[in-house]
Amino acid sequence: MKVGILSDIHGNSDALTRVLEDASDKAVEKFLVLGDIVGYYYHPEEVIKLLSKLPHEIIRGNHEVILQDIQEKKIDKKIIMNKYGSGHEVALQNLSKNTLNWLYSLPLQKSLEVDGVHFQMNHGSPWNYDEYIYPDADTKVLDKCDSEKHDFVLIGHSHYAFSYKCEYSILINSGSVGQSRRKGGVAEWALVDTETMEHQLMETPYDVSKLLKEVLKNDPNVTYNLKILTR
Repeated sequence: MKVGILSDIHGNSDALTRVLEDASDKAVEKFLVLGDIVGYYYHPEEVIKLLSKLPHEIIRGNHEVILQDIQEKKIDKKIIMNKYGSGHEVALQNLSKNTLNWLYSLPLQKSLEVDGVHFQMNHGSPWNYDEYIYPDADTKVLDKCDSEKHDFVLIGHSHYAFSYKCEYSILINSGSVGQSRRKGGVAEWALVDTETMEHQLMETPYDVSKLLKEVLKNDPNVTYNLKILTR
């Protein structure tokens, strides 16, 4: 079975649409989603709608935690808006109460078996959902992610894709579908073949022109959200 690994979609439905088209061409049958449906950009409801049509498993990311903290007034939403833009506020406006409660109830980590292959789903590191692990991380950190119980340990959060062979398992950071920090207009994800145990880091180009206009309209002062799309 072909399994697609997606993370950090961040309300970018244009990027996700192209990834799902690419995945369909590659006969992907199941998706593992590593969190951060919301944040930065503006169409989390469309992201959830697209995913709901497909066989998938999903966990919560740090931006779902932030979203709940905003709603419960544990964080000043102005601070979040200045840092990330209005994506969280849009999510609170556009997602139903039931959908929000569903997002908040998602686990921060999940283990599952797909076609006899064992996966561990994480957003950040396996021990901290909000810890960034980058491609140039010390090997001691990378080796700490190893798991005798899993064939693949999956992470996201850093928006930089890479893979690393540990002693017992393969560590895969699938990068970011919605906001790659390597190159604008490219959605990053990963593909695992459970029959051959091979994996690939995928890059799917998409048109950022619509999203650029939305950023200029909604968050003209958050220049990072604009520049990262054209890097």
